[in-house]
Amino acid sequence: MTTTFFDHWRDVPERVWRWPNFSPAEIACRGTGNLIVNEPALDMLKALHDRLGKPLIVRSAYRSPEHDRAVGGANRSKYVNGAAFDIAMFNHDPVAFEAAAREVGFLGFGFYPRSGFIHVDVGPARRWGERFPVRATAFAAETPPAREVLAQSRTMKAGGAAGVATLGAAGVELAQQVLTEIKSAILPLVPNLDTLHRVFISVALGGIAITIYARLDDWNRGQR
Repeated sequence: MTTTFFDHWRDVPERVWRWPNFSPAEIACRGTGNLIVNEPALDMLKALHDRLGKPLIVRSAYRSPEHDRAVGGANRSKYVNGAAFDIAMFNHDPVAFEAAAREVGFLGFGFYPRSGFIHVDVGPARRWGERFPVRATAFAAETPPAREVLAQSRTMKAGGAAGVATLGAAGVELAQQVLTEIKSAILPLVPNLDTLHRVFISVALGGIAITIYARLDDWNRGQR
């Protein structure tokens, strides 16, 4: 097993680090900054990344012996050899992740659904913890299906009309209040503003109705 120890992850020469999908800081001890570069384990981690085709969010990797004890690490912990990784399941289907990890050679698996991560290490073969619940639906695709351009959406257009009309109605109300406080010479304009106010209210209600209809129609057609 080829391993190299560094007092701090910043000491790792760029020419030594050949795992571009991860940084020395991600793999280093969270408590001390120490780092063991375990080449076979990191090669396996890179192979897992390449197989899944998605970023791996590393929650924990190498731990110095003192940090491992401080966090309650197990006897003969693989972390102290740089041979274990905790990977968040935020962006992965746990079932697909486990299958891919086994395919690239990981042998040790620990499941932590409440904390949202899976532990993987280079072995020996063993497993602990309860597996993640099976998802009710398939994990979301990386590229969602095409949807309406937001600015062109019927829902947005109708909602926009309702919003503009509502603002217009509010503006008319404000104008009415101002006009009632100024000279009587322009008071004849007030009845006309009342008519304009009613027009704005009608447009707002119509826009709201169109918004509701468009939203229900989009749901029925599976666009939302």
